[in-house]
Amino acid sequence: MAQLKSVGILGAGTMGHALALVHAVGGLDVRLQDTNAEVLARAPGLIANALDTLIAADAFDAAQKPAVLDRIATVAGLAETVEGADLIVEAVVENADIKREVYSQIDSAAAADAIIASNTSELDVFPLIPESRQPNAVIAHWYTPPYICDLVDLAPGPKTRPEVIEAIRALYAGMGKEPVVFKSMLQGYIANRLQGAIHLEVFHLIDEGLVTAEDVDRSIRHGLALRFATLGVMRKADFTGLGLMRQVIGNKSYQPPEVSGVSPTIEKLIAEGRSGVMAGAGFFDYGGRSPEDLFRERDVELIELKRALEAIERKRKT
Repeated sequence: MAQLKSVGILGAGTMGHALALVHAVGGLDVRLQDTNAEVLARAPGLIANALDTLIAADAFDAAQKPAVLDRIATVAGLAETVEGADLIVEAVVENADIKREVYSQIDSAAAADAIIASNTSELDVFPLIPESRQPNAVIAHWYTPPYICDLVDLAPGPKTRPEVIEAIRALYAGMGKEPVVFKSMLQGYIANRLQGAIHLEVFHLIDEGLVTAEDVDRSIRHGLALRFATLGVMRKADFTGLGLMRQVIGNKSYQPPEVSGVSPTIEKLIAEGRSGVMAGAGFFDYGGRSPEDLFRERDVELIELKRALEAIERKRKT
């Protein structure tokens, strides 16, 4: 396939603006669109803030900043965003009806050979995509923040051409990312399924008043995450010993909580206006600090951790 040189990104929110930066750093010309004018207007500042964080952490060459920002244009209309684009990244809300309408508009305006890549976390989007577009449709699901987190889940649809999924894999691998290619759509992929199981358990424990949010994060950061970051899950099982793992599985009597679809704790926090970092508070209070400041702090810590893990990996290979 021809080299992918331009991308239209639909949705400029938490993932969309960050994906604009990823693709611009990767050398593509980017058009970024959102139906919400306020979200679209805020995107360039968030992109510049993220890029400045990478530069300050010596994770990006400051001399390249003007060129990267020049590759990104914000656009009000969907048709203008996708017209002539080699790649179209759909990063709109996880609502089947909205996505179906977006794909219909893409079908009316995009080039016949444009690749459509959905950032969906859970939805099987392929039935929502017009029949004629399905051979060039894939899932390319990223993790926040994608300009630091390298994992990207790639999944073909039932009619996706093999060369299309390979073109996307090669594109992102060439950017230094870590694509995991699935045989077909797997809802939740691997990381999101594991994360979902953890969320189900910890919200149950918190809702029942058995633990605090602080207890949960201490247990994850100083227990699971420390070992998983260096070993992964399956290699950690090898270090535990499969004989012991067999005994643990065989002795298990605890039954995980059933999915209820509602967490009373989350509902209460949202009702109080504590919806997360963007609101200044969630499970934790962020003391009036701006989202940009909090994102910057998070990104710097992730960069430092990523470097430490890369050093460990290099040492392991020597």
